[in-house]
Amino acid sequence: MEDNTKLIVDDIKIEEMTTEDIDEVFEVEKNCFEDYWSKESFRKELSNEVARYIVAKLNGKIVGYVGIWLILDEGHINNVAVHSDYRGKKIGDKLIKGIVDLCKDNNIASMTLEVRASNKIAQNLYRKYGFKMGGIRKNTTVIIKKMQL
Repeated sequence: MEDNTKLIVDDIKIEEMTTEDIDEVFEVEKNCFEDYWSKESFRKELSNEVARYIVAKLNGKIVGYVGIWLILDEGHINNVAVHSDYRGKKIGDKLIKGIVDLCKDNNIASMTLEVRASNKIAQNLYRKYGFKMGGIRKNTTVIIKKMQL
């Protein structure tokens, strides 16, 4: 019997987010966060020249997304979300790989992100891609990664 996780990972497509994706991204956002962004916030982000967003699609349906701000040679990941129905299926892994690749393609020297101290699963994923703990804020772990150019 074939591993169901592998089947799903093979079917995931990573694409740049467009305005047509906002409704579905908003549904993922509401599913993942108590204090979620509005559709208008996503519209503004897509028109922000420093912001880049990618989405994970499974059979054409958006199941996750990640956003980053690229400023000079630094990237700050501001949002990572995978719909709760699709967690544990390596979708977050594909999203982080996608955003790291985007940074490499844009000559980004370092990346930062913040993650809750209690979110050990996400911390382990970030470590897999070379992120290191840089400091701690109240209820948040700050992790920094230096890119190899």
